[in-house]
Amino acid sequence: MIRRAKADWQGVVLVCGKCSRKVDGGFGPKGRTPLAKLFRSIWGKGRKAERGVIETKCLKLCPKRAVAVVDSARPGEWLVVPAGEPIDAVLQRLSRPER
Repeated sequence: MIRRAKADWQGVVLVCGKCSRKVDGGFGPKGRTPLAKLFRSIWGKGRKAERGVIETKCLKLCPKRAVAVVDSARPGEWLVVPAGEPIDAVLQRLSRPER
């Protein structure tokens, strides 16, 4: 029998784990926080979070000095977030409705 588990997520963001390791943190005030960890600190963790943050294996995009991110609201538009990019700019891009 398949059971259901409720989650309060309003979307999911996939973050490439391999890119994150290559950038060695690269985000936050001191430039040492991984992008997925920064997202979780903003949106929360677990099933009660505003948005789910899933750190995947390699997404096969492999940008130089950047992290590949996929927003479930727009799966056709992958983001390449350079290390050191202000988190406000990234959040605005993820929250922006599709035109």
